[in-house]
Amino acid sequence: MINENLQTRIIGGYDVAVCGGGFAGISAALAAARHGKKTLLLEKQYMLGGLATAGLVTIFLPLCDGYGKQVSYGIVEELLRLSIKYGAEMECPEYWLNKTREITENDRRFETRYNPQVFAILAEQLLIEAGVDIMYGTYVTAVQKCVDKIDSIIVENKSGRGAYKVKSVVDATGDCDIAHFADVPTDTFKQGNILAAWHYIVDKEGYKLKPYGASDVPDEEKTEENKVETLNNKRFLGLDEKELSEMTILSHQEILKHFIEGKEKDSKYWPVTMPTIPQVRMTRKIRGEYEQSHKEMHTEFSDSVGMVSDWKKRGPVYEVPFRTLYNKSVKNLIVAGRCTSVNETLWDIMRVIPCCAVTGQAAGTAAALTDDFSSMDIDILQKTLKEDGVVLHEKEIK
Repeated sequence: MINENLQTRIIGGYDVAVCGGGFAGISAALAAARHGKKTLLLEKQYMLGGLATAGLVTIFLPLCDGYGKQVSYGIVEELLRLSIKYGAEMECPEYWLNKTREITENDRRFETRYNPQVFAILAEQLLIEAGVDIMYGTYVTAVQKCVDKIDSIIVENKSGRGAYKVKSVVDATGDCDIAHFADVPTDTFKQGNILAAWHYIVDKEGYKLKPYGASDVPDEEKTEENKVETLNNKRFLGLDEKELSEMTILSHQEILKHFIEGKEKDSKYWPVTMPTIPQVRMTRKIRGEYEQSHKEMHTEFSDSVGMVSDWKKRGPVYEVPFRTLYNKSVKNLIVAGRCTSVNETLWDIMRVIPCCAVTGQAAGTAAALTDDFSSMDIDILQKTLKEDGVVLHEKEIK
């Protein structure tokens, strides 16, 4: 029987609590701490980066539109450069890093691939330097609200159950868990995730990434030409412990199968790193004050907090409206990363590293400025972001 009289201890209090330590959470925590706020970052794994490190999806997708114009600026570029500080697994073109010449659609885009372990450590050092308190191995399991604000977040870790008093909360969980706990309206990914089994191997040719089960194509964009070959026919929502366990087991089976096949051809073939979290791309997102559509490319928004490009094709640029980051039913909760309010087709664009970092910086900056996002002074937020190097509108790109 559950003891209903158990008391939850108060661990401490923070100006800003960032839940989730992926690229969105890293960016949000950095932004909040750099603006002088006492900031806590909660991460359930024992390494930062989320799917982009523990999940081995180590492709830092483009910061540019594919036609020579950089569109994503600020912390996102800082993190890209940090990720390859000691070398890249896929070199980033020098003409982007050093701006040595004019860039056109015939050039490679501003992207790279990095080592997940090195990046996780460097990101940790960056956050500590900024004054962020990092709490690993910690799950947020519930929230306590006072009217229309979150008063405390309830966590569980090796020390047991406890609560942090908070002023503002950033939901960067990837699964929109905090919004769900706070009874904010959310939507789940109807299409479901395909099985993935990305892992690293070493063979006679050296060290390499094996991205088995790459990303899917949104149903709305599917054609005979762009069909994705899947590892099996199952789809995973990614929000159920039995389903995630099954997905993990199936992924392990695929990795073993490919190892056996590789070993038969090459005696030097060995797996060296496998994902330690399920490789799900989209699960749950907020219903914000505005739902952005994939058809709104090149659309100017008066409340833009940054820009992102389409990683799948050259050309599209999306300004990110602040209204996609919150729902006024809970005034001090803001989301970032793949939790933002978009339609399903745009979701597949917004879930990747650059978009997570752009929305993370916006969310963390906003959380440093107010505990009521429904009454956010957009002019002050935009001015602060611009001072921090973010370009807000496509017309401002040089």
